[in-house]
Amino acid sequence: MSTRVLIADDQDLMRAGLCGIVDSAEDLEVVGAAENGLRAVELARDLRPDVVLMDIRMPGLDGVAATARVTASTAARVLVLTTFDLDEHVHAALRAGASGFLLKDTPPRDLLAALRVIAGGEALLAPTTTRRLIAEFTKLPAPVRGPARLPITDREREVLTLVARGRTNVEIAEHLHISPGTAKSHVRSLLMKLGARDRVHLVLLALGAGLG
Repeated sequence: MSTRVLIADDQDLMRAGLCGIVDSAEDLEVVGAAENGLRAVELARDLRPDVVLMDIRMPGLDGVAATARVTASTAARVLVLTTFDLDEHVHAALRAGASGFLLKDTPPRDLLAALRVIAGGEALLAPTTTRRLIAEFTKLPAPVRGPARLPITDREREVLTLVARGRTNVEIAEHLHISPGTAKSHVRSLLMKLGARDRVHLVLLALGAGLG
């Protein structure tokens, strides 16, 4: 069964190119294309795609607002695309519920891989922006609830800290001298205990709690 993808981009050439790239994969299917955020929300509600590939800067309703509406009203996961890795809207898009973020100069095969990752329930950030994202969030005031009050074990706190630093499950396993399967289990437990949507949400929660 193919993963259903909705593409939203205000540039005709970019939108057509993205449709062509996605449709070139046997396991992915473009079910609709939107020229602005409002249309993206409408199509997401009507077509029920698995993933929405969302441009961040669009006229009228931008990608941030559209992401918030899509994630609030559908089960679709959102992968945000932007031209600049320092885009000031990226943080807002992640807070709005986006599960991933990539640059528009990402190679086609990496874009297809990212769509599969997002559709599979994982989260993804462009490697070049992970450190910047962490740097920005560590500047924000920590919430009243500190890391000591998080309902997690000491080991889970170690894992959460590494997640916040952008480490993969394999890297977490190597750092903590545990198996990748155990690392994955800890991450899954953290998602459940903290009510996080995905790995990106875990990063935001960890940084907000002073970890990372």
